[in-house]
Amino acid sequence: MPKREHIFDSHALLKLFQKEKGYEGVVRLLESINKAGSAKYINAINLGEIIYSTKREFGDQKKIEVLAAIERLGFTVLSVSNNLIFQAAEYKAVYSISYADCFILASAVEHNASIVTGDPEFKKVARLADIVWV
Repeated sequence: MPKREHIFDSHALLKLFQKEKGYEGVVRLLESINKAGSAKYINAINLGEIIYSTKREFGDQKKIEVLAAIERLGFTVLSVSNNLIFQAAEYKAVYSISYADCFILASAVEHNASIVTGDPEFKKVARLADIVWV
């Protein structure tokens, strides 16, 4: 795998942490990224999605475990600048994808990173960023 940056959608990480169907592909991708020495990102907005959905579904203990796993896996959490907010809003105005997904897209474009997801919503914007489907 070439040394390319990757930004993970909450969909991919929730699949991993909840051991949903296909999570092994996420594990293999993470191993490959680590071997290549590539950066792994998660946007702060999408981290928030992981936090609230994990807490709602499994409670505070699991939420803490997931946050620790994200840190242990070496993810860089990307902050949300005004420019990113404005770009995400532009994407939301044009494409019918969730606002949180617009932040992933804007971050991917800004960092020239591949989006790691299994969320079919991203098919609508696949021409704007490289997508690694899991």
